[in-house]
Amino acid sequence: MRMANYKIIGQIALATSMLVATVVSSAQETEGGAGIKIPPMAKALAPVNQAMLDGAAKDSKNWLHTNGDYAQTRFYPSAQINSKNVATLKPKFVFQTAIVESMETAPIVVNGVMFLTTSYNHVYAVDAVTGQEFWHFKHKMGPVTTFCCGPNNRGVAVSDGKLYMGTLDSKLIALDTKTGKLLWETEIADPEKGYSETMAPTVVDGKVLIGTNGGEYGIRGFVKAFDAASGKLIWTFYTIPEKGHEGVWAKNDATGRDLHRDIAAEKVAFAKKSNFHETLGGGVWTTPAIDRATKTVFFVVGNPSPDLYGAERPGDNLYTDSLVAINLDTGAYKWHFQYIAHDVWDLDSVSPPILVDVKDKSGKMVPAVIHAGKTGHVYVHNRNDGTLIRFSEAMVPQENMWALPTAAGTRMLPGANGGVEWSPMAYNAGARLTYALNLNQPMTYQVDGSNYPNGKLWLGGAFKNAAGEEQSGNVTAVNIDTGKIAWQAKTDQPMIGGALATAGNLVFAGEGNGLFKAYDAKTGKVLWQFQCGAGVNAPPVSYSVNGKQYIAVAAGGNSQMDFKRGNSVFVFALQ
Repeated sequence: MRMANYKIIGQIALATSMLVATVVSSAQETEGGAGIKIPPMAKALAPVNQAMLDGAAKDSKNWLHTNGDYAQTRFYPSAQINSKNVATLKPKFVFQTAIVESMETAPIVVNGVMFLTTSYNHVYAVDAVTGQEFWHFKHKMGPVTTFCCGPNNRGVAVSDGKLYMGTLDSKLIALDTKTGKLLWETEIADPEKGYSETMAPTVVDGKVLIGTNGGEYGIRGFVKAFDAASGKLIWTFYTIPEKGHEGVWAKNDATGRDLHRDIAAEKVAFAKKSNFHETLGGGVWTTPAIDRATKTVFFVVGNPSPDLYGAERPGDNLYTDSLVAINLDTGAYKWHFQYIAHDVWDLDSVSPPILVDVKDKSGKMVPAVIHAGKTGHVYVHNRNDGTLIRFSEAMVPQENMWALPTAAGTRMLPGANGGVEWSPMAYNAGARLTYALNLNQPMTYQVDGSNYPNGKLWLGGAFKNAAGEEQSGNVTAVNIDTGKIAWQAKTDQPMIGGALATAGNLVFAGEGNGLFKAYDAKTGKVLWQFQCGAGVNAPPVSYSVNGKQYIAVAAGGNSQMDFKRGNSVFVFALQ
């Protein structure tokens, strides 16, 4: 996926800060804080059933999925807070956690109770109107935890009185929503081999779906389904097939540009060594989308291992850098579309896919799935077979694309962060616009051959910010029916965190400098902003309690970009 930190000290890229982290945490427990009496849980809290999860897109009361709904539109259907009155938005409360570290959580809100997570797998339940804490759960981490890009957690899934969370030591746990009590725990994969979890899982039809991190450590990626009641494994889909991972020996990327591969040399190497599927990478970093009508799971797959040294892994390296569709009930393969074959730039696929209806090339409306790539394009696919309908105009400059890494270093833009990183887009069906957060970071790529290091960091080189060059970002609105950019709002820093669109003609997004902004969804004009004091690098959410709309966002900074750390969730409402 991406590296932990690209800030330069001398000539050394801090990509090497993605080292094995030894985490020693306090006992796993639920508490209200030393000497603090725990208040009773809100009586309004009730179990979330499948019908509620299915209807989340139209539910203005709750925020039941990390990305809003199974289609992952991140669209809130109420217009109480809108482009005409957003200027009067004020903080309602600030909830401070015990962990001052990067925050990428998107809170879940159920009947006025907010569930949020922090780095190192703490979970809090708080009153979504007052910020009063109901309970606090701390996961007892294993003795050695190997993770990339910071100790983050992006949130929980909720269903039938339970919360589900993946942990840095590659566990899946279930908690009681009312008490925070641990109900069960199961191992997803072996953390000593490089596996870890930062993504928010999703729960559907009694199954908890979760992928894995670890593409920087020589793992074999997967998506797994566990029984939501017991934690028992139901099925596994491996993102690296045992056979066929060489693919079709593609010469070009998804946009038709030459990848500069020496395919003849790769075929010779593959004939000598083809059995490397167990260490080929392919982590699944972000929450999958679910098509309930066709029982299809859509997700994107991260980079191959090692990141930059392609000689170790000849072939297309399926299904890395791909959008993949599988069967919800069985995990069986349906189709895939690979954006970059044999990736040696770490420009993998990490921003969550979104299910939409879109005009095809003939103008007919068809079911589609869209994805924002690190290349800086939004890709639009037919949902039935994965066919690429169109790709958007480039949202960031593209210079020296697909120049091969060298020992001395080769410059390219976009750099390894993208484009669009893990940040989820938001989509407004009425406006026909999807909103993406962009990074403009030229980087130099240096290759260095290396063999599999047994679960240790395995980059096959390094990349770092191009010295003396500007870094910046954009919030970009793209028309999905045409691929044209409708508007862009430039930011002083690269953007990472996520967007929220609302029926009030608004788009919300935060920046690493602490600013949280509301944009006019049609023009990109900044209508409101608030300084949160730490990097706002998490996806915002919205909900309502007793008829009043709230906007919530975490401000804890970001390890990957080294934005200022914090420990707060800000909740806003109209004055």
